[in-house]
Amino acid sequence: MSDLPEDELPATLPPDLRFLKLLVTVLAGVMIAGLVAIVALLVIRLKTPSPLPELPAAITLPDGARAEAVTFARSYVVVVTDQGAVLVFDKAGKQLADVPIGAANGN
Repeated sequence: MSDLPEDELPATLPPDLRFLKLLVTVLAGVMIAGLVAIVALLVIRLKTPSPLPELPAAITLPDGARAEAVTFARSYVVVVTDQGAVLVFDKAGKQLADVPIGAANGN
């Protein structure tokens, strides 16, 4: 309820209040549009898989070794084996280094 009598209530909102109402409405619209844009960009980006680098065909692992992880760098490929070794290959597939990292059981 208002302290003003019924006959003294303004018929329309004051100009400052109308402007504030317009600003709040525009802000709500911009926030909704921004949220829709973010969701659309996430859907577009997550829908298309990123291409994986090509693994050189010449890479051969030692007998009995299986690759647990492969890392691609600009000029070399690093393969971590289940036997506890890090193998470094160049882009042509030639082995550059064999670095033991410990036992295969993770110790």
